Amino acid sequence: MIDGNFVIDAVTHAYNLHPTNYRAGKYAESLAGLIWGLHSSLSGDTHRVPTSEGFLKNWSVKELAHLLFVESGVDLAVHHVLPLQTLYHDGLCSYEKTLEIHRNYPHRFLVYAGVDPLRGTAALDDLEQQYETLKPSGLKLYPAAWLGDKFRHTGWRMDDPTIAFPLFERAQKLGIKNIAVHKGLPMGAVPLEPYKVDDIGGAADAFPGLNFEIVHGGMAFLDETGMQLSLFPNVYVNLEVTGALIVKRERWFAESLAALLKWAGPEKIMWGSGTVFSHPHPALHKFWHEFQLPDDLVQVAGMQVTPDVKRMILGGNYARYAGVDVESVKKHIANDEFARLKARGDIQPYGYRESLYE
Repeated sequence: MIDGNFVIDAVTHAYNLHPTNYRAGKYAESLAGLIWGLHSSLSGDTHRVPTSEGFLKNWSVKELAHLLFVESGVDLAVHHVLPLQTLYHDGLCSYEKTLEIHRNYPHRFLVYAGVDPLRGTAALDDLEQQYETLKPSGLKLYPAAWLGDKFRHTGWRMDDPTIAFPLFERAQKLGIKNIAVHKGLPMGAVPLEPYKVDDIGGAADAFPGLNFEIVHGGMAFLDETGMQLSLFPNVYVNLEVTGALIVKRERWFAESLAALLKWAGPEKIMWGSGTVFSHPHPALHKFWHEFQLPDDLVQVAGMQVTPDVKRMILGGNYARYAGVDVESVKKHIANDEFARLKARGDIQPYGYRESLYE
């Protein structure tokens, strides 16, 4: 909670960034370096891992949960299976970790399955298997994969009736309604085309019963993203990485948020920290307690970011989007191990120790 307001972090990752997990050599190392670079450049001085060695490791589920629920005001989080098996042996955020989360922390996390559409029918089978064990609230996709012996970066489109639509049909059949796709932030020095958002509308139009969540909404292609929000009732944005800009690049964040508000108002914008990419506390704290749009951007957005707007972005929108019973969650987490530890106080950034939970 933050000032009594329920907070939902719409995307989190228990990364395995250790070099032993690299499968595609320089490409896996390059993406890990990009994640480290974003962490080190966008994090505040008090909430930054000081060395790359300390960051490029196999993060545990318990560390992730401690960061979110003890060291910040997050109450409920979403964890994604990341289907980057062509780069990392476990996909970067493994199915096994997500299964551990689903089994051990069902009142603190929702989970998304993750598959690679370029695997064709194997992706459909993989989705079926993950559905049986994870009971996911959504499906996470990446718009490209590294294929073949030379690990060639290969993209696909969300409006492709051969690659994408069979997967959406299977998700719909299984009862998975929310489709999250990584956009706006290229995964290293790769072609930009797959990360554009011009393919979202075709998918949203063809599958009006599904919701499409643009992850990293506002990092790039601002007007194109905003137009998708305004045209299609089933398109939303997730502020992963974009939200972290508020700590060290506040004007960039403000311009991005103003552009999204200009097109569609606040109802379709969802907070996401991407933890462990960044520590969740600084951006969340600054957004709630300090952030206001400058006057010139109020003119762009057509509104100020009032407390009511902030409450929508920090939890209300996602709760509606995913059908979260907030009052029920509050009852289940009120006295869990994270709530008890947080109540003890003396909380230090990156202060997780297994002994704290003994």
